[in-house]
Amino acid sequence: MTDSPRVRRMEPEPAPTSTRSEASIFRRDSLASSFLRVLLFIVLSVSVTYALNWIPPHFTADGSPFRPQFLIPRELVAMSGIFCAAWIMSRLENRKFGEYGLPLAGAFGKLFWIGVLLGATEISVVVGSMAAFGGYHFGSLAIHGRPLLRWAAIWLVFFLIVGFYEEFLLRGYIQFTLGRGMGFWPAAVLLSVVFGGLHVTNPGENWAGILGIVLIGLFWCLTLRVTGTLWLAVGMHTAFDFGETFLYSVPDSGVVFPGHLSDSTLSGPAWLTGGTAGPEASAFDFLMLSLFFFGFFLMYRRNRKLEPSSPSPRELAH
Repeated sequence: MTDSPRVRRMEPEPAPTSTRSEASIFRRDSLASSFLRVLLFIVLSVSVTYALNWIPPHFTADGSPFRPQFLIPRELVAMSGIFCAAWIMSRLENRKFGEYGLPLAGAFGKLFWIGVLLGATEISVVVGSMAAFGGYHFGSLAIHGRPLLRWAAIWLVFFLIVGFYEEFLLRGYIQFTLGRGMGFWPAAVLLSVVFGGLHVTNPGENWAGILGIVLIGLFWCLTLRVTGTLWLAVGMHTAFDFGETFLYSVPDSGVVFPGHLSDSTLSGPAWLTGGTAGPEASAFDFLMLSLFFFGFFLMYRRNRKLEPSSPSPRELAH
């Protein structure tokens, strides 16, 4: 009797298991997980902002809500709230904070200053075109000497904070997270509409102004897609708002702030001047946005063509 050959028992291969981080709700890219993380981010933002409001007691001084004594602390607290919430989420998700659009490596670098140039160019061309058609008059200087420098510094600081806050609020953590769950552009369209909706209650705002805000939101999403960061958008946002409020002394999203450079006046049809909303609702601003969209869309298409479909041999070697 000979021994029969041993038959190797075929054990079923264990199913691949996900790492703990990949299995966690904080790393899943499903739409449901993305919405839950965004909801947690919003709750954290509101909670941190509420807590920070108790640090500077009575910072909301009496008088106009558009006074810098009220505006700057309020925006600074709001900005700190969303940054703290995003930092907490970065710890939970095991990500670097810079992945949400504001890497420190690009802080106030080339992209930021390109954005400043674009924002200053946009508002200058729009107001200049309005003036050429008789819709804008600079008027006489409203402030001189030290007050001029003081107000310029105040509005520069304030709109820099606004640029950080408004860009990171919707195009930072939330855009990153929803983009992974529903796709970049569906998230961009949704959040740009929300961006416009947040300005509906501004005094003096109109439908053209809201449409302009939605479009500029989409454009800043495009710059995020092209550059990979929000630094260009922050610089452009800051420069455009500073130009509207201080340099050209016109309504900003329907709001006329104190401490502007001149006693400027707007006159003519709403399509020219933007009406009560200001230059961002002017037909010339829509024209400028169209040109910006075209230029960056070409860059976006070029970048997509340059993306390799598969790793190069050099990348595989590393």
